[in-house]
Amino acid sequence: MRNPRVWFGARTVVAGLTCGLLTLALASPHAAGAGRTGGATAAKPDLHAGTAAKRDLPAGTAVVIEWMRTAASTVAAEARPTPPEALIWDARVSTAVYNAVVGIEGRYTPYKWQARAPRPASSEAAAASAAHHLLSHYFPGAGLRLDAALAHTLAKIPDGRAEDEGVAFGKRAAAHVIRLRHGDGVGASVPFPARPRPGVWRPTPPGYEPFGTAWVAKVRPMLLESSDQFRPGPPPALTSTRYAKDLNELKAYGGRTSSLRTPEQTDTARFFATIDLQEAFGDYAARHGLDVADTARLYAAANTTQMDAVIASWDAKLHYATWRPVTAIRLAHTDNNPMTTADRHWEPLLTTPAHPDYLSGHATTGGALMRTLTGLFGTSHVDLHVTSEGGSAPRYYRYAHEYNRDVVDSRVWGGIHTRTADQVGNVIGRQIAAWALERHFRPLP
Repeated sequence: MRNPRVWFGARTVVAGLTCGLLTLALASPHAAGAGRTGGATAAKPDLHAGTAAKRDLPAGTAVVIEWMRTAASTVAAEARPTPPEALIWDARVSTAVYNAVVGIEGRYTPYKWQARAPRPASSEAAAASAAHHLLSHYFPGAGLRLDAALAHTLAKIPDGRAEDEGVAFGKRAAAHVIRLRHGDGVGASVPFPARPRPGVWRPTPPGYEPFGTAWVAKVRPMLLESSDQFRPGPPPALTSTRYAKDLNELKAYGGRTSSLRTPEQTDTARFFATIDLQEAFGDYAARHGLDVADTARLYAAANTTQMDAVIASWDAKLHYATWRPVTAIRLAHTDNNPMTTADRHWEPLLTTPAHPDYLSGHATTGGALMRTLTGLFGTSHVDLHVTSEGGSAPRYYRYAHEYNRDVVDSRVWGGIHTRTADQVGNVIGRQIAAWALERHFRPLP
């Protein structure tokens, strides 16, 4: 059953598209591009501000980081996932590891599980075993590599009852997550029935690929009650001033040959095309000396809230089916809005992904991530080092608002999402994470 209070809050986010939140956005110099740069570009990495002194990495922490890296490389090699699929796999693995660890260490509420390991089980062995068992179940072709990785981890743990109990409990934790996610809708056949007309999505250049990831909208969430629990109100009408402002800003700053976009803005757009957050979580845990329970909790909370955020984003995409900027600009003569003009040859800086505009997946998951980190850390000082797989230099984000600002701007400057799709998505992501952290990954009484 949908929570009425939460539903009302989510629906009213966009009810004020011409007032409230987005009115403030229009008054901001960022709304028109304003020549501003990405906030983290000029920020100098400060490895010690607000952090604990760097110390030797605890053994359990090292195992969690090592196996989350193994999970990422295994999924990349075996599944070649789209960004939403990668988030789903990260969430599955990290919750299995989390349950295995807190079932031994205590301190935090397990994820939809009440089992406790017999003493004196090893949390390091349990974490490795959980990740190994889950990955082996879904990717049997990687079995030999995963077996070798598990043997490497266990070789560092003294033989005996603690190791044996840990391995057995890790398998139980993984089996529990596998049962929970059985038939969750991943990869199901979900049609996109909308017919092309002004404002409605259709395949975009250069590949003109179908909306092949529509199934993400129907995946059963890990934390939320339903995929549409935080569905926002509709995007701006084609004939509205808000719509024209969005489209004209993006047309000016997001084009492949834009003369208004600065080099720093271009770098911000390219940076967020593909980022490595799993490595960022491991780096944070190592620099802050987190123990095994806190490290497992960081990965599990951040990954599951982002997974549910991407599901919520795709729910809005499938429900509202809004066309992408490249289509809107090329066909502006059909939108019945006198404030827009068509450019049949306009191209975005980044290649447009094959799914609708509203909501932006990157901005929604970015909001969920930042709200999760501030909730876990108890401060807006997230102290996060993030690397990009697109060739841009690594960035350091001291505060959550810097990351949220850049992830919103990046999709506009890349020419692939309207500012409304980004801003509303970012707010929805933060609401999802706040709701989830009130109910999951909480300290034990």
